[in-house]
Amino acid sequence: MMSTRNQNRAPRSPTGKKGGAVEVPMDKRRKIGAGRTTGRQPLVEANCKKDGAGGSDAASAKASENANIVFTKEEVEALLNEVLKLKKLDAKGNMQLMTDQNKRLKLGLKWSFQEQERLQMDLESTQKKCADTETEMEKKVLELNSNLANLKNENASLDERLAKESSEKLHALDLHRMEAEARVAAERLQASLSEDLEKIRQEKQVADQQVVSLKETYKRLQEYNTSLQQYNTKLQTDLSSANESLTRVEKEKLAIVENLSTLRGHYNSLQDQLTSSRVALDDAVKQKESLVNELKCLREELQKVREDRDRQVTQVQGLTTDILRYKEATGKSIIELDNLAAKSQALQETCSSQAEQIRVLQLQLAAANEKLKMADLSVVENKMKHEEHERTISELRGHLADLEQQVIDGETLRKKLHNTILELKGNIRVFCRVRPSLPDEGIGSEAIVSYPTAAESLGRGIDLMQSGQRYPFTFDKVFNHEASQEDVFLEISQLVQSALDGYKVCIFAYGQTGSGKTYTMMGKHDQKGLIPRSLEQIFQTSQALKAQGWKYKLQVSMLEIYNETIRDLLLPRSSNGLDLIRSDSGVGGKQYSIKHDANGNTHVSDLTLVDVCSVREISSLLEQAAQSRSVGKTQMNEQSSRSHFVFTLRIFGVNENTEQQVQGVLNLIDLAGSERLSRSGATGERLKETQAINKSLSSLADVIFALAKKEDHVPFRNSKLTYLLQPCLGGDSKTLMFVNISPEPSSTGESLCSLRFAARVNACEIGIPRRQTAMRPMDSRLSCG
Repeated sequence: MMSTRNQNRAPRSPTGKKGGAVEVPMDKRRKIGAGRTTGRQPLVEANCKKDGAGGSDAASAKASENANIVFTKEEVEALLNEVLKLKKLDAKGNMQLMTDQNKRLKLGLKWSFQEQERLQMDLESTQKKCADTETEMEKKVLELNSNLANLKNENASLDERLAKESSEKLHALDLHRMEAEARVAAERLQASLSEDLEKIRQEKQVADQQVVSLKETYKRLQEYNTSLQQYNTKLQTDLSSANESLTRVEKEKLAIVENLSTLRGHYNSLQDQLTSSRVALDDAVKQKESLVNELKCLREELQKVREDRDRQVTQVQGLTTDILRYKEATGKSIIELDNLAAKSQALQETCSSQAEQIRVLQLQLAAANEKLKMADLSVVENKMKHEEHERTISELRGHLADLEQQVIDGETLRKKLHNTILELKGNIRVFCRVRPSLPDEGIGSEAIVSYPTAAESLGRGIDLMQSGQRYPFTFDKVFNHEASQEDVFLEISQLVQSALDGYKVCIFAYGQTGSGKTYTMMGKHDQKGLIPRSLEQIFQTSQALKAQGWKYKLQVSMLEIYNETIRDLLLPRSSNGLDLIRSDSGVGGKQYSIKHDANGNTHVSDLTLVDVCSVREISSLLEQAAQSRSVGKTQMNEQSSRSHFVFTLRIFGVNENTEQQVQGVLNLIDLAGSERLSRSGATGERLKETQAINKSLSSLADVIFALAKKEDHVPFRNSKLTYLLQPCLGGDSKTLMFVNISPEPSSTGESLCSLRFAARVNACEIGIPRRQTAMRPMDSRLSCG
């Protein structure tokens, strides 16, 4: 009977305080039943009507009409704390009061049951969220497993490539060791032959002395003299055979030395690959940091999920506490219900049925708690799985770093192979660069240029829009307006290295005025151009090659072609005839002539050659040349170059170990910009400069078109510029042209002409580049190519 009474307790306020009203927001009130009855009378007013039977009947009618009454926590608490005031002589009135009290208690219990149902629904929604979280975690695990399988396959293929390259490297080392042993054996053989030759020479001297003595007794010992002469002839024959053997050994020595030089060049290329690998390692470290940041974000998301789960668990615990408090509040009225139980059998049966419902709800709550515990265990298991996945991810990142390094090595090898293919093909390589839009050119000025995203033309294609029509072009490399100076130089670094290896290299910039040619070649402030970066690389590499026995001598010359006249930019400003050249007569100053020798080398008479030993010296010379160069202001450019600038670096290298000598030349040329008189507004002296520039560039176009058509006669002599560039355009030089274009819509016509000209240049076939090496001392004056 006591268990039944404890289960029939009325709900209690969540505050847990006895006998006190608590303010609760209006949005926390709950409805009981399907609808809400308007004009509800508070329970307190019903309790106040205690006198007279008519008042009791009215209260009963109100209770029946408001069966679907809305309770708040304050009203339930007031109902539980209410004490009946029974009259001594009015049994019927007291019974009516107890009946009304029981009805109100029933309504309060019904409200508490519905509150428990709502809590049960909240608990189910929490469990559903936990199940969704587990499903998402399983999907992430499947994705990580698939990524792991793909990375393992890629790792296996790259391991095979690495093993193949390692075997080739070991084979090359074995060949190098065998050739070194052969060289030592040849030197020993040469020493032994030298000793034999010395002995033979001594025997020859003895024989000559014997011949002199025998001449005195010739008449008496003629037969003996004849035998000595035969013996002397035999000695001469042996001497000739020994000389032939010595000559053959010398030839074998030269062949061995040449093979050794080739192997050392291969070793130098391996050193370059090692340097590029270190740079790629730095990039991989940066990518690793980005992956670590991404992992940190994933951990933060997991922490948020855990916090949501903890918050939901806390909410469930709070709701459980509220239920306990309601049970304690219900216990207050149990004593009063015991006193009234004998008088109201119907009320007792109703309470028994309600107690049974409470028991069922408690069982459901216990089951829900079990499910919550299972959810906690599942979260722990997911946490362990997540830690295991993190370890797997860490291992995969290590493999990924190795794979990325191998990919970078493969990309470096691809560039070298591409460079070799183009050398064998003999074409002039062409790079295109689009300068960034200037602030005063407008926001939409880049709309005329686009870059294809297809795999076959990615990084090599560019599309130009004119009057709604698209013109596609493809070059060896295309740099968009976001490319930095470092990105541009990285593509030509291998070409600059060729100059140290003994090749003639020529890089020149072409484009209209204001398209960024001088910025590409010279740079500005802290954004160095191709010329300063190329010189830094050459000095760094030459210093590194000292350990292999190489010594280099570098000579610099700088000239400009202004109005079809050559000017030496390294002469003092007062002695270079600048004022005389720009005079109306156009005559005066030192005259320079261009000559080509049979080996394809070019000489400019009386041109200043300066020996340089550091980048600082060359920087000083570049500043001097920049001050002496012809620069003017036009409507298209504030600092427009009015001449063709030619920077030449002559490289002479000697290897003291192998006696090998190389002679390379690096030509870096900043051409003057083509321009239309209608846009530049040139007059007077500027007009003459513009006409001379356009004429020389037209001559360059004629040469290119003649080479493209493979005509017998190529008009190199039509201008000083084309005659100076003859070995670069039609000889055995490695040549690269930068075509610079402006994204400004008003320059679309000039940009289209420049791109078409560059496409014709890219189709020209020139001679295969030839390395200039020798095994004997060369002339101290170096030629330019």
